Amino acid sequence: MTRRSVVIGAGADVLVDADALAAELAGPTPPVLLDVRWALGDPHGRDHHRAAHLPGAVYVDLDTELAAHGTDPTAGRHPLPDVADLQAAARRWGVSADRPVVAYDATGGLAAARAWWLLRWGGHRDVRLLDGGLAAWTAAGYETPSGEVAALPGDVVLDGGHLPVLDADEAAALARTGRLLDARAGERYRGEVEPVDPRAGHIPGAVSAPTAENLAPDGRFRPVAELRERFAALGAHGAVGVYCGSGVTAAHEVAALAVAGVPAALYAGSWSAWSNDPDRPVATGPEAG
Repeated sequence: MTRRSVVIGAGADVLVDADALAAELAGPTPPVLLDVRWALGDPHGRDHHRAAHLPGAVYVDLDTELAAHGTDPTAGRHPLPDVADLQAAARRWGVSADRPVVAYDATGGLAAARAWWLLRWGGHRDVRLLDGGLAAWTAAGYETPSGEVAALPGDVVLDGGHLPVLDADEAAALARTGRLLDARAGERYRGEVEPVDPRAGHIPGAVSAPTAENLAPDGRFRPVAELRERFAALGAHGAVGVYCGSGVTAAHEVAALAVAGVPAALYAGSWSAWSNDPDRPVATGPEAG
């Protein structure tokens, strides 16, 4: 497990609500806002951004800026970007070391958490998610201007390694010796359906923990006590790792675990990498293993 120093603190260091964010935006050091609207099957994130976004928010393209673009399928569909490429992108977004960053989307943070995780992995210590995303902002009555946003270049320096990352062998070992959570929907974990990747099922020993269950019906994260209860019931204590389809929504589960006070490592290649390697075993059904 590659790991230098974990910079995730308690829940307050992970999330910010709409009213608190509005106050910060009016203050002396307003956060850099990143609009990370992305979802499988919806390639129109930039169009959504142009139509309406938080004031000053810069659009971030998940596929091209928050992932590498290799040709090896065993690296997964969204391999981690090279840290130099991530730094260049972050500077384009206006990110600097002396300004906080808040990422948001329109899906409860399921995409924005990828930017949150990557910037924290890169070494930026003040990155949060807007709890409830765009819907929470508009429900609170704040403006959503339209059009393109071009940020003044930032000067952030990123070097990577500040959050723990698992490779396939480490994920397999953690499924035996600790707790490996599968953040995909339950039917994909059980192997009943597989709409994207070459094989259906899950990593042997992994436990089903769908990311969507971290959210309340209004798209906000569940209260801290509820998240702690959920992860305790899943046996998420001690050494914990998370994977999903391609390492995107698993970052959301890492964020939810952080809100609950549980540090966790990310298997970045996730199921898309594992299922493309014919030498990796696959389990199916409702039970781990």
